[in-house]
Amino acid sequence: MPEPGGTVPGPAGVPRPWRAGDISFVTFCDSGTPVPGSPEPPAPCPAASGTSSGSSRPGGADQRQTLQEVPGLSRAEPNRARPGCRDPGFVCQGPDPSFLLLLVPAALWCRWCLSAWQVRACPDPVNQLQKMAELLGLRDECREGALGAPALAASCLADNRLNLDVYLDGCCRFLQLFEGRQGEVLQVEFLRLSSNDRLLGTTLDILPHLKHLKSLVIKGGHARDEFGSCQHGSLTSLPADMGNLRCLTHLDLTFNSLSTLPSCILHLSSLRVLLVSHNRLVALPEDFGSLSKLTFFSAMKNLLKDLPQSIGDLAVLQDLDLSENALEFIPEEVGNLHNCTELDLSGNRLSSIPDSLANLKCLRRLHLHSNLLVTVPASLASLPNLSRLDLQNNCLSAVPPEIQTLPFVRLRGNPLGETEPSPQADESSAGRLRRLFLASGEDSFTVTSEGCKVVLACGIRFYFPPGAASDPLQIYFRTLAPDPQCVRLRHHDVLLSRVLELQPHGVKFQQEVRISMPYASPQTLHQREVVVRTFSGQSWSDLRTTVEQKRKSKKHVAHCSVLHFSWFLVVSRLVQNECKVPTEGTLLFSSVDPNIKVTFPPGVTEQTRTVKMQVLPVSAGELEEITADAGCRASPLLCLSQDSLVDFLRPVRIQLPLPPGVTGINLDQSRLHLLHGDLEGQTWDDITSQVVLEFTHLYAVFEVTHFSWYWLWYTTKTYIGGIAKKVYERLRMYQVNFIALQRKKDPEQVLLQCIPKHKVDPVLKKLQDRYRGPEPSDMVEMFEGEQFFAAFEGGISIDMDRPDCVDGRLSFTFYSHLKNMKEIYVTSPMDRKDQAVKGQVSFYRGAVPENIPEEASRRRRGPDSLWLVTLPIKLPRLKPRWGENPGALNGFSFPPLNLGNAETGYLTQANLLSIARRVGADWQTIGLNLGLTYQQIERIGYNHREDLDKQILDMLFSWAQQNSEDPDCVSKLITAMKESGRQDIADEVETIIELGRQKYRESIRRVGLEQDSSTENSAIAMV
Repeated sequence: MPEPGGTVPGPAGVPRPWRAGDISFVTFCDSGTPVPGSPEPPAPCPAASGTSSGSSRPGGADQRQTLQEVPGLSRAEPNRARPGCRDPGFVCQGPDPSFLLLLVPAALWCRWCLSAWQVRACPDPVNQLQKMAELLGLRDECREGALGAPALAASCLADNRLNLDVYLDGCCRFLQLFEGRQGEVLQVEFLRLSSNDRLLGTTLDILPHLKHLKSLVIKGGHARDEFGSCQHGSLTSLPADMGNLRCLTHLDLTFNSLSTLPSCILHLSSLRVLLVSHNRLVALPEDFGSLSKLTFFSAMKNLLKDLPQSIGDLAVLQDLDLSENALEFIPEEVGNLHNCTELDLSGNRLSSIPDSLANLKCLRRLHLHSNLLVTVPASLASLPNLSRLDLQNNCLSAVPPEIQTLPFVRLRGNPLGETEPSPQADESSAGRLRRLFLASGEDSFTVTSEGCKVVLACGIRFYFPPGAASDPLQIYFRTLAPDPQCVRLRHHDVLLSRVLELQPHGVKFQQEVRISMPYASPQTLHQREVVVRTFSGQSWSDLRTTVEQKRKSKKHVAHCSVLHFSWFLVVSRLVQNECKVPTEGTLLFSSVDPNIKVTFPPGVTEQTRTVKMQVLPVSAGELEEITADAGCRASPLLCLSQDSLVDFLRPVRIQLPLPPGVTGINLDQSRLHLLHGDLEGQTWDDITSQVVLEFTHLYAVFEVTHFSWYWLWYTTKTYIGGIAKKVYERLRMYQVNFIALQRKKDPEQVLLQCIPKHKVDPVLKKLQDRYRGPEPSDMVEMFEGEQFFAAFEGGISIDMDRPDCVDGRLSFTFYSHLKNMKEIYVTSPMDRKDQAVKGQVSFYRGAVPENIPEEASRRRRGPDSLWLVTLPIKLPRLKPRWGENPGALNGFSFPPLNLGNAETGYLTQANLLSIARRVGADWQTIGLNLGLTYQQIERIGYNHREDLDKQILDMLFSWAQQNSEDPDCVSKLITAMKESGRQDIADEVETIIELGRQKYRESIRRVGLEQDSSTENSAIAMV
């Protein structure tokens, strides 16, 4: 490869600069002549620009294109390039005149007309070149295979706003815009990016040059892990130059990987709103109080252990959220936050709070729940504006009377009136332990050495005995939908619960912690047992489990005790009997059928090993239904396993009962077959001739040296292995029906469910008042844990961006005792103004569980081997909504809107449209905070699943329609924006309202001066 600065043959033999990717390096000295060893600048190429070479260096200022500032890169003189050429070059500038190092995209090399440059050298040219090479390389990478990508990127730029966090390639689009439309990008005031984007690092280097930036959002959580949880973004720091963004007032860095607060933030002199929630901050800088204009600060869900004293210097701070950290102490200086209206310290390790909180005269809401408080100052009752005081789930045995009598105080979950437990307290004193009742939105709690009882909203309970945790420990929990890729069920297992994950993983408790998990009723599962199963990170194992049924609620609960936290679930399995086999031998029999025995003679093993036995009873009725042979009989199915790979040293004697109706008297030995199956049940071999069978009146006895499945059959069939395999498969299957119902009040809401055959009638009876639809499908058979899909066809579609949508089809996993149900909104691309849309939903098989025979997975009904059933769906004609008269807004029609009143100022349609352009991906959160129901939000999303702008418009104008008569609707809009973390929009609305007030006052003055002016003219002047 040529050295940098050398030449290589170009087109038609013309030398061209050496390439590094698509970048050429050309060096010139101060005089503009090439440095020895650098390539000669090529002659201008008239064909490239459509002009002659004589016009290649125009002196007109209108043909100059100045390179915008890039870190360490600038141009001392505008580039005199050909007309129409963009500016592709970057120049390093430093303190001493030396040389020019020019980076030119090779594809544009022939379009350049190099003149004498007045330039300076970069003090660190190699480093800067590497940065720019990375930038240009990433730009080209973004372009690969993306025809029209610049146009897509340009469509993201709306006025002075860039909402790029809704795109998977948002940073790539930003780089394209910065390259092609720098002037407009540098004027951007509102920017949103995803920190899950792999090009974030390159994008951050450009942000310090957006000098007009007012609001910056760099959030994670746009990607999900295998369990469906949001992933933290990759952001760990910010460029130091970002402290020069003097206009920045709103900065949102939530859901990232920050361990320290970037120092540049402290230099943002105009910053009013700062969000760093869901990071890994362990401390705030000592001079944090230098953010003198800060009004809102949220650092919830971090690892903060203490606060700097300077936090009291935030004189204008109104909202402070430090919940779910590890704070053990609050400095007295917090009492200096005289403008604070809401303070959230919940979910920490506070045992006390400072008396100085009584100085917060503006405080309205104080959240202190889920701490370790043993006392609270009575002076809190004197706060004049306090309307909510949450002290739930603490250690308060006594509360000052003046606080306890407040109507807005919450004290649930405190040991009020109880004495302090003695240091020697044990489980007998469990009734005096602190009790925590967690709401549905909470996902963590703190455990101390005193122990506690915890009740989750889903009914799961924990008992931490005193001394289980030596130091305060934050416990995190979540319940997950079972994923067949992670939840591996064994043969004949039935899942009875969702997956419970407890963190931190690997932490060892000093004493066992008891977990109580509710599970689905196993009433139809006979001769089985319920166990809690846990995942160690490598494999699943069963825990010693006790079960009970609550008397009042009739709920079934499984209890287990553990020293480590991990993943847990409840399953029903075949009853398992086990024993230790020593060298002296032993006897093992089944608790399901005591007639099944295994005898281990002395000397059967050199080392003690563990043997497990499971028995699956098979009724004569089941066998006859599957085989269609009334004369076919079989014994219970016996499975034996051990923890050693070595065969026994001496034969083990096994006793099985003869098949039903067969005795030693009427036995025809030619019809009796002993079958041996592998541990996966894939193959069944007739080993009758390989063993010595002994018969008694009721039993058959034989000897083996290794373990597996054993099954006695009595039949006239000769090839019994294939029949046994078919029966074994069917014993693992469930007969199910599918239903597809539509809500009577909202036909676009469709309920899909896969139901075991015996539950169909009860389920339909419960749903018939609210839903209508076709009859259930024909019966099909499915394995426990088998995947299936639902595909909408015939002009009906769903949101393809749903996490459970695979290739346009909804993904399900069948578990016989869980609700295999989803309720979704459907739409149609067809015109429904004139006629209804008659479509259908078809169900298809997906991946079957592991260890299912290949023949079983191939045997399917219908022309398509994966097709199961099809059910009709009908969407009725659309009724006209809101009239057809008003003017259109992006495809929507709404009556004229004026929110507010003359004295406080109006919000017009134009104002709402301007607000809608800035909402972006937060529209759902904003809609919920505005009071729209979750069903309304979901329906809006599905109605406009491919158009974010229409989703936002529909949400905002639907709310406006519902609240147009409410005089406080504008203030509610501002509050909703603040609660949604969109202080930038709240500021804009307040600015619009203030402008409306000014115009109203001006109109009043004008009316006073000009008596003949009408009220109507005044109102017009205000607008």
